[in-house]
Order: sequence, then C-alpha cells, then structure tokens
Amino acid sequence: MRTPLIAGNWKMYKTVAEAVELVEALLTSAEQGYASEREVLVCPPFTALYPLAPLLADSSIALGAQNMYHADEGAFTGEISPVMLKDIGCRYVILGHSERRQIFGEDDALINRKVHAALKHGLTPVLCIGETKPQRDAGDAETVTLGQLRASLHGLSATQARGVVLAYEPVWAIGTGDTATPADAQAMHAAIRAALASDYGQDIADAVRVLYGGSVKPDNVDALMAQPDIDGALVGGASLKADQFVRIINYQ
Repeated sequence: MRTPLIAGNWKMYKTVAEAVELVEALLTSAEQGYASEREVLVCPPFTALYPLAPLLADSSIALGAQNMYHADEGAFTGEISPVMLKDIGCRYVILGHSERRQIFGEDDALINRKVHAALKHGLTPVLCIGETKPQRDAGDAETVTLGQLRASLHGLSATQARGVVLAYEPVWAIGTGDTATPADAQAMHAAIRAALASDYGQDIADAVRVLYGGSVKPDNVDALMAQPDIDGALVGGASLKADQFVRIINYQ
C-alpha cells in the first residue's frame, strides 16, 4: 500500500516571518490530527528553510527544498547543494518542475544529474514531469511525459528508482485554474506506472508514489485522490493558505 503524500510547493512566496506563521498554523492543525494514512511535506523558499527546520524537526510534517544543484560544492554562484539541504534537515527536494524547465532552461540531462545527486545524499527527489498545452493538443502528451520520465531516471537501479517520488504536472494546468479531469489525470498516472513496470518491474511500479499537480484545490482534491493511481498532490497556490492546505491534506 502506497502512503499518500500531500506536498506544498510555496514557490517564490513568503518572508521568513510569514513562513513561520504558516508552519505554526499547520502544526496546530496537525496536533488536532490530520486524516490517517498520509504524509505531509512543505517546500518553502531557500530563505525560510533554516528557520523552519527546528520547528518541523520532531513533527509529522517533512521539510523539502524547491531545487538544488547536482555538485556537492564548488564555484557555482547562487546555487545550493544537496549536502547543504541535508545538513539543515531537508528530507525532500523538488526537481524538474516545469518552471525550472520552461523559465530556466533545465533539460532532462541536468535534471537526471540532480536526481542522482539527491539520492546519493539521502534526499528524496520529487521529480516533476508533464506536457505543455500544444503538446497535449498535438496528441503527444504521453510521449513527452514518459520521455521526461525515462530521461530523468536514466541510469538508476531499481532500488534507486523506488526512492523517487514522481509528480505528474501538466504544464497547462499549473497556476491557471485549469485542472486535468480526474479521468485524464488517472490515465496519465496509469501510463507512468506502466512505464515504471516495463523499466524496473511491477514491484517497483507498485511502490513508487505518483502525485498529481496543477491547480489542486479543496474543491477538486477529493475526485483526484479517488483515482487508483494518484498517490497524492503537489499543491501550489492553495498550499500558501493554511485552511486550504489543511482541507487538501484531509481529502475525503
């Protein structure tokens, strides 16, 4: 049985004070009890990671980063290494988000190096894959998404692949308010799991969690999470408001 994971990607929002306020609200809710059988992750901006780490250290909420570089150290101005993230208490790191691919030009080869580096240092990658609107309209959604999957996981053993969390995020649904229908999302998740089974075996495919991301909100999370191959959500804007994120965590 795969444990659902609800992850919040805060993107470039929240000062340190605002981040602390949000986490304190989430922790208060956690004390009252989240729904059973699920894990929670927050990924604030880099500036908030260090102050939030001690607040989350002994809690039921995990801490993750939104990106990292693949080198352990070096003359890479402006970058953060997996060693640094691990050092302050991060357990997860988002890699390959469409905004990194589209805005910052990250390709599959670079993302693959980052995946290997994260696993080397005991961080769980949340690997994002997904197609653009023109690619979907052209009938290439599955080809593009599975191509990203295989290129980003290139060179991983089956054991290593088991340690990756995947997030299917159709680019056209991110921040637009437009969401893939539960049936469409399920179809892609099933295709992703079939590709994992083909490449690594059915046991690995059955173990890897595949999240859905793209305008996940309190009013659509229940239908999405009812799908058999959707194992959680990577939440953007709705994770910035405690009441909305708690409702998503406590999906029915």
